[in-house]
Amino acid sequence: MIRWIFFVLAALSLVRAGVAQTPRSWPATYPWWKSNNLRTIQFNLPATEAATLRADSVVADLKRHYANTLIINIGGIMAFYPTRLDFHYRNPYLRSETVMKEIIDQCHQAGIRVIVRFDFSRVHESIFKAHPDWCYLSPKGERVYNTDMVVVSINAPYVQQKAFDIIAEVLDTFPIDGVFLNMPGYQVNNPYEGVYHGIDQNEHDKKRFAEYSQGLVLPTKEDKNDPLFQKYLAFKKFTVEEWTKRLHHLIKSKSEKIALCTYLDEYVDIIRHESQTNSLPYWPYTASDNVNNAIHTFPAHTISNASIQQISFQSRFNAIEPDEIRIRLYENIANGSGLDISMMGDMQDYEDERNYPVIKEVYGFHKRHEKYYGRYTSVSKIALIAPGSWPSGLPMQEYRGIQLMLKEAHLPFDIIEDAQIQKRAADLKRYSLIILPDIISLPAGSISVLKQLSQQGTHLLATNRSLSDQPDALRELFGVETINTESEGSGYYLTPVHQPMFRRLAGQKMIMWKFNLGQYGWTKDTRLQLPILAKGRPGPPEIIGGHDSTGYYALGLHTYGKTVNALLPINLGRLYYLHGYQEHKHLLLDLMDHLDPNLSKTIETNAPGRVEVILQEYTENTPAALTRKKTDGLILHLINLTGFSGNTYFPPIPVQQLSFKIKSAFAPSRITQLDHSKAIPFSYDQGMIRFTLPELQAYAGIVIAR
Repeated sequence: MIRWIFFVLAALSLVRAGVAQTPRSWPATYPWWKSNNLRTIQFNLPATEAATLRADSVVADLKRHYANTLIINIGGIMAFYPTRLDFHYRNPYLRSETVMKEIIDQCHQAGIRVIVRFDFSRVHESIFKAHPDWCYLSPKGERVYNTDMVVVSINAPYVQQKAFDIIAEVLDTFPIDGVFLNMPGYQVNNPYEGVYHGIDQNEHDKKRFAEYSQGLVLPTKEDKNDPLFQKYLAFKKFTVEEWTKRLHHLIKSKSEKIALCTYLDEYVDIIRHESQTNSLPYWPYTASDNVNNAIHTFPAHTISNASIQQISFQSRFNAIEPDEIRIRLYENIANGSGLDISMMGDMQDYEDERNYPVIKEVYGFHKRHEKYYGRYTSVSKIALIAPGSWPSGLPMQEYRGIQLMLKEAHLPFDIIEDAQIQKRAADLKRYSLIILPDIISLPAGSISVLKQLSQQGTHLLATNRSLSDQPDALRELFGVETINTESEGSGYYLTPVHQPMFRRLAGQKMIMWKFNLGQYGWTKDTRLQLPILAKGRPGPPEIIGGHDSTGYYALGLHTYGKTVNALLPINLGRLYYLHGYQEHKHLLLDLMDHLDPNLSKTIETNAPGRVEVILQEYTENTPAALTRKKTDGLILHLINLTGFSGNTYFPPIPVQQLSFKIKSAFAPSRITQLDHSKAIPFSYDQGMIRFTLPELQAYAGIVIAR
């Protein structure tokens, strides 16, 4: 009996020791946002809702939907609290002077963080009338109004001085967890009406630009070829970063535990991005695109990609389809962001509540399996260079088209912004292939990085007008002698005949073309593929033909250092993005196989192209694993996009018997599907894991544990 009691006491002692050695909470010095488990809901409150806002209903709604972070209006355009500052317009509908404090206090009692929203892009017209020099002035001498709100100038006293007084008042009044800055930077567009107004000509902007540029005059037109405008772009970057630095210093002087969240990357803790439905064709990978880009471009930051619920700025109260929301949210967590929804108003008496069940579903799923999200290491050997963090125009179409090809082929890839190549030089060394989709120019430091990588064995693949503004780099890296970058290609053909690398194009002798088709001259040591055939004779069937060789080629393969670089001076991505003809995707995939056959070996599956496949190495996102060096295994995310028809989102179609062959350096101990109790049978042989998933509904998280 005594021996049994001793054994029990010893066991209890070991349990206590184990508990002591396995922390259950994050260290006090660890910034709360670094745990990267955000389940955020943002209430973008119209002024009138201040009259009905109640702390108890706000907290109840957040808890019901498993949110752990709230973003809510507090100041800037108008104060949602009893401000004492005469230049801070107070919300005239504010019902209670204590409601904001009650919301923050009750959220904290429920374990919910509160980030308060500021927007200093506009002031009420009463403030404008008292201080007209605080506001934007167009080159035509016009102001920009949104009803009774007037757009401000970033270099005028309101933004440069008064905004800091407003933020300081809030920091001194409320125990907040974070500051979210909406619409930072220069306001030359009115996004609510889709109108561009021109470079701000406010006297404060003129004076500061003259000081920055040593006497130059502020430009009035945007012209990328004008050195003065290039100086202005540098000025904008400098002034925005300097302002953000001051804001960061103010916040941290109050408390290191307060996070700064905005859309910028310098001096912020949480980089916020947005998935919106505001252009055609619809882009079902918007959340994957945003998070993949931000998380690999700025790996030291926490990323929060907001799914904007509204259809457009003109249709604020009509939400997008529930099935689109579901895709965005699952893409967020699959790529390494938390969850984030932005909606108009609070959740009471909402104008479009169809998405509430989806929010509850995905947020609840994330809460149940939180430890498998937020700490990922990429397995990709492909880096896709993005034309900025908010791509637009023709470069965006080329970039998205290349993404679409890779997604449908289930090829893992990481996205890195073009402006950050030099800063990410060390990370880029691990990629076997870097793709430049219509990246027209790069800084000299970035070109140097690409040269070093290529000499050491990383392939470069560029499309359309890439590096056309830098002919010396184009010649050295890709073997281009002369260029005509702009040539309308409608009616021309590419021919893969007698070119064995294009195995997916078997049976096709002529590949149709439209959009840009560059006419390049190549150096003698560049191997040429895909002869370009002339458009020939248009007309009735009886007279067509005459598609003779033009003497130009659509692909050049150039040996550089230890590798081969490929240039396709054609709008390949844009053509696929807008039209989706399979031969254009096959052309790219065959070329990639030629450059490095191992790129397609990471994941092999029979999953349809509309099943998004994202593979990550994971480390458990728990306090106990905070200092763990070795990852805990692989996690395979499957997002079912089969309900996306191109312009409509329907419920996904269940897909059966998905087989997978995954490259792995370890033999798994167990494979499980989150939210399912039974293990998935598998085999492991020669570094490859094989298993079959019986059925995929909307989403599956497959944990492949060491």
